[in-house]
Amino acid sequence: MLSSLDRSLTLDKTLYQHQMEDLMQQLRQLQHQCWRAQLPCVVILEGWAASGKGALVKKVVQYMDPRGFRVHPIWPATAEERAYPFLWRFWHKLPPKGTIAIFYHSWYTRVLEDRLFKRIPAAEVPTALRDINALERQLTDDGVAISKFWLHISRKELKKRLKRYSKDDLMAWRVRPEDWQQAKRYNQYLDLAEEMILHTSTGAAPWTLVEADCKRWARVKVLSTVVASLREALDRRPALQSTPTLPPAPPSPPQPHLEPMEPNWLAQVDLTPVLPREDYKAQLKMAQTELRQVQQQVYARQLPVAILFEGWDAAGKGGAIKRLTDVLDPRSYHVHTFAAPSDEEKAQHYLWRFWRRLPAAGTIGIFDRSWYGRVMVERIEGFATEAEWRRAYREINEFEAQLVTAGYVLVKFWLHISPEEQLRRFEERRQDPFKQHKLTEEDWRNREQWPAYEVAVNQMLQRTHTPLAPWTLVPADDKYYARVKVLQSVIQAVTTALKMGA
Repeated sequence: MLSSLDRSLTLDKTLYQHQMEDLMQQLRQLQHQCWRAQLPCVVILEGWAASGKGALVKKVVQYMDPRGFRVHPIWPATAEERAYPFLWRFWHKLPPKGTIAIFYHSWYTRVLEDRLFKRIPAAEVPTALRDINALERQLTDDGVAISKFWLHISRKELKKRLKRYSKDDLMAWRVRPEDWQQAKRYNQYLDLAEEMILHTSTGAAPWTLVEADCKRWARVKVLSTVVASLREALDRRPALQSTPTLPPAPPSPPQPHLEPMEPNWLAQVDLTPVLPREDYKAQLKMAQTELRQVQQQVYARQLPVAILFEGWDAAGKGGAIKRLTDVLDPRSYHVHTFAAPSDEEKAQHYLWRFWRRLPAAGTIGIFDRSWYGRVMVERIEGFATEAEWRRAYREINEFEAQLVTAGYVLVKFWLHISPEEQLRRFEERRQDPFKQHKLTEEDWRNREQWPAYEVAVNQMLQRTHTPLAPWTLVPADDKYYARVKVLQSVIQAVTTALKMGA
């Protein structure tokens, strides 16, 4: 594939200068159109060392508005970055709507350099390729324009450039030992690159192979492709808006019976279990003591733990979280509460804000609400289109599979109560001056839409209860029973993971 590229292609200096000037003017105009259309763009530059990626980036950004792009040079992961799934650091660098991110190397280092230098076990390569394809599909589904380039040069040209750069006082510092290893192990690296391209050149994000022995030819080909890709992406967008900050469209009316809800998971939950107060105190103390011991093992074994709480309003999520954290060392856990996304978060893929808050190895992350808002409140209130919330089931399953594959313990709770118990708790809150702040107009409005939420919750459970990330349904009409059940479930999940990793 790569060996068959015609590396003799060249471009004379006069024609090059003319074409580059025209292309850069087009790119500058397209950059502003992307801002007006709120189109996020990702440009990925991969290829051999000394193939001209750095010079290309420098040339391109001279013409662009610096307020609308970021260049991300990617090097081997730091110790902090290795404490998270490998895609974590790239989610942090994704462009907000209307801006351009240029990746000088990218997530593909995982299946290129990391693989060449044995930083990743061979068994993990298929998973990494799968996760990369999932990421790029999720981004393009969300409207991100992705352009991927492989700059290809011959072994002879690679050696010649490395030697020349090494003798240049201003360039020598850029030549790494790894670059010389590419020249030495050229055929092996070539095989890795071809395998990567074969498995990740998709309809959503195809690769463009660039003949780069002639730097002028390579620059024009890359810029021509970027310009064409942006024009195509803009043509697919709705008509350009005069401002990127228009008020959101009003929510669509709730539709309680969009689809049949079979099987009815919630109807199968037995809400009758009750734990007497004295038994509750004894079992809670026992569970909390064991949980503290488990946390010590989590830290010692550097195990990341993510605990999700979903459930009806007033189902007792806050109380369960409080009993969970009462005995934990606060230096090794974080509680994240999620409500409506901020303006910054709305400018990104909806999973972005959750990737940013993942617990590091050896710590516990507790999520009060989570990414499941996409298929519940955002679905019911009309903040996500039908296409968006329907594809979210697959995106969520992929996200959770990536976490579990990366070594996370993932525990997902749905706290279930009856409509009658919810009403009783609402009335109790309304009459208690110390609890009135917990009851909002939104709570009452959500209660009126119970049938619609019941459909959405059942479909969520059906489509995201997987072997890797199962749901735990907690009967919560009795708060004492629910709190103990949550603690015992967390202990069991973490203990099982510790034994499996022993």
